[in-house]
Amino acid sequence: MRYKKNNYAYIDGNNLYRDAHNSGWKIDFIRFRKWLSDKYGVVKAYYFIGLVPKHKDLYLALQEAGFTLTFKEVLYNGQGEAKGNCDADLVLQAARDVYEESCGQLVLVTSDGDYACLVKFLQEKNKIKIILSPSIEKMCSILLKRTNARITYLNDVKEKVSLKRKSPH
Repeated sequence: MRYKKNNYAYIDGNNLYRDAHNSGWKIDFIRFRKWLSDKYGVVKAYYFIGLVPKHKDLYLALQEAGFTLTFKEVLYNGQGEAKGNCDADLVLQAARDVYEESCGQLVLVTSDGDYACLVKFLQEKNKIKIILSPSIEKMCSILLKRTNARITYLNDVKEKVSLKRKSPH
């Protein structure tokens, strides 16, 4: 019987979508979730995302792929663009899980330097497994790079996690 790790993933959904899209490719959520499990022993994958009713098909697809969705209320700016900043929610959930000792190590999916303080905390607790940056290397925040945590750029492994077919969602 294969030993199952108890690692959790924390995904900044907007950052993942935006950076992959800007690099010219789309995530296959089923393949991505399986890859997280197979490669990093992720048994629970939190996906932090703003709640916009018109995207209910996306939310359903993410849940069916095995992600645990954590929604943030969305506000709209003067141009009607949605803003649902999930950073604090992600940090709080990760800190809670470390404090409650509910997981082994953490996989953080983001390119956002705002998470550097979380990475440093996780390093102190020996809880960071890896950062998966949706950005290409030159676009990943220098603040994350300065933590010296291990970083894998999803663009370098996109053949394993990218959408190969047209998505119904």
